Amino acid sequence: MEGFDISRLVSGNEMEEDRIINLSLRPNLLDEFIGQEQLKENLRVGICAARQRGEPIEHILLSGPPGLGKTTLAHIIANEMGSHMVATSGPALERPGDLIGILTNLEEGDILFIDEIHRMPRVVEEFLYPAIESFKIDFVIDKGPYAKTIKFNLKPFTLIGATTRSGLLSGPMRSRFGFFYHLEFYSPEDLVEIISRSARLLDVEITTEGAMTIARRSRGTPRIANRLLRRARDYAQVKGNGVIDGDVAGRALERLGIDEYGLDDLDRRFLAVIRDVYNGGPVGIESIAATLNEEVDTLVDVVEPFLLKLGILRRTPRGRQISEFFDKFYVR
Repeated sequence: MEGFDISRLVSGNEMEEDRIINLSLRPNLLDEFIGQEQLKENLRVGICAARQRGEPIEHILLSGPPGLGKTTLAHIIANEMGSHMVATSGPALERPGDLIGILTNLEEGDILFIDEIHRMPRVVEEFLYPAIESFKIDFVIDKGPYAKTIKFNLKPFTLIGATTRSGLLSGPMRSRFGFFYHLEFYSPEDLVEIISRSARLLDVEITTEGAMTIARRSRGTPRIANRLLRRARDYAQVKGNGVIDGDVAGRALERLGIDEYGLDDLDRRFLAVIRDVYNGGPVGIESIAATLNEEVDTLVDVVEPFLLKLGILRRTPRGRQISEFFDKFYVR
């Protein structure tokens, strides 16, 4: 997303390195997907019912912070349904014409995955409504008296939308989804399983203590866990004997500025600004962003969710405020 500091190791936002490596780590079936148990069970029922009827599964909206597995789940749904998936993103669809080629080339049962669907322009969103409701689209050519409408009949398909900010999705758009799933942050125990699985696939030797050390600093996010695993692997290879144990993982991540709670320099500066500059708050997010010289979206989508989960931060009608739990966390 625009404005995101992609250099942050604890950002759930995808880096170029992640795109390449995560393809080999990505699970292909629901049984291989770790965590999100209730979501998986509900998906199993929906997929099984759709397959028994011989129909595409209903349109699905996946929401949650970056890096929790929304794109991975979309691929898994396609695999479980035996369907082909076409992926795009909200910002890439600037005008209705961008969708015509995609929609008309979808085969029956195919899946259209739109990442960051809340950033899709309203004119494109409205063009999509009849496509997902009745599998038809009308495209207008020219203007005025020369205008002509071309009607396209589409083959039944499934739309899977992913969003990090479901509150920005319009009511009419939300109402057209049959399933709504919110992905929660992962427990350290689930992340240990994910890290151990990734280590096997990467041919990296890691102890249970090493996996837990990484898990506790991964902000409840598998994408961050896999990223920190690779950094710990580098450190173990150069500074150790190649084995990632608890001590090696701790030293590797401390050198990268990631503390035992998973907080990095931007998190600590964010909290310090509220504490020192604004006397603990409440303070508006725009003021914090201006003081830190950071984008508001970066703070709202990447920094705040985990701080809210830890209970360090509060969102109030008057602005952001540090909580009474603040003193238990070390802020440099």
